[in-house]
Amino acid sequence: MFVSYHPDYVIPLPEGHAFPMRKYELLHACLLREGLLSPAEVHAPEEAPWDAVALVHGSGYLDRLQSGTLTEAEVRRIGMPWSTALVRRARLAVQGTINAAVAAIESVDRIGANLAGGTHHALPDGGEGYCTLNDVAIAIRWLQREGYIRRALVCDLDVHHGNGTAVVFAGDDAVCTFSMHGERNFPLRKPPSTLDVPLADGTGDGAYLDLLRQHLPRLMDIHVPDIVFYLAGVDVVAGDRFGRLQLTEAGLASRDRFVIETVAGRSTPLCLVLAGGYAPTAQRTAELHAHAHREARRWLRSSCQR
Repeated sequence: MFVSYHPDYVIPLPEGHAFPMRKYELLHACLLREGLLSPAEVHAPEEAPWDAVALVHGSGYLDRLQSGTLTEAEVRRIGMPWSTALVRRARLAVQGTINAAVAAIESVDRIGANLAGGTHHALPDGGEGYCTLNDVAIAIRWLQREGYIRRALVCDLDVHHGNGTAVVFAGDDAVCTFSMHGERNFPLRKPPSTLDVPLADGTGDGAYLDLLRQHLPRLMDIHVPDIVFYLAGVDVVAGDRFGRLQLTEAGLASRDRFVIETVAGRSTPLCLVLAGGYAPTAQRTAELHAHAHREARRWLRSSCQR
């Protein structure tokens, strides 16, 4: 399976910062240790070109981002201090998602993954909520421009609403945006996705999985996407710093298994990206992110035996 990863997905942040930056390198190490990933399957992206990024983001924002002239309000909105490393990291993650999506389309596996990405809060005019550039939105527009796809489905199961993605694709019938998220969680303003499924605080495995089983297959039937992007956020698990939901680890694994089986079972290319997670430690966050990769490997092994 093709997997995008770059050591520069990790950058320094101020001491005590809430974002678990080390989860990327820890997930990479976890997957290698468990034999879920071989070094030969790891592909380091280059920085996405600015013309690709500009398929989604406005020139004013990109000029200020590139030159380091973001306003204080824009930096606060992103939630991380500006640096050349931050900009490089964001562009690497964008290209990592593009590369994984192309691999999913072109490979026999039909699954590609980026050990970053899912930065769904980034809007055309600026970053937000630890998201500098919207990698999935850019990847979709790039794939459409290059003739790889016409239609896409975004299955966003991060606990936070995918507001940036919803704004980018508002009114675009070629892209279905599906967001299951905490009703009372960030962001305060939630522009409509193609389908939004708001969840009450404390929602657990049973109710969550019932809703997912109800909606995802139906959306696949209606929209018949050429590719699915799965934002496999792990901030739905009980004990997450920002999550407010109560999924168990077993429930998380069941969620990931259902999405992968539903999409891959139809031979639809699947691009797996991380999205959010704020468990008590970065190590624990990485271990939760590994579940989606365990389920992807299980599916690939089982499909080879058919």
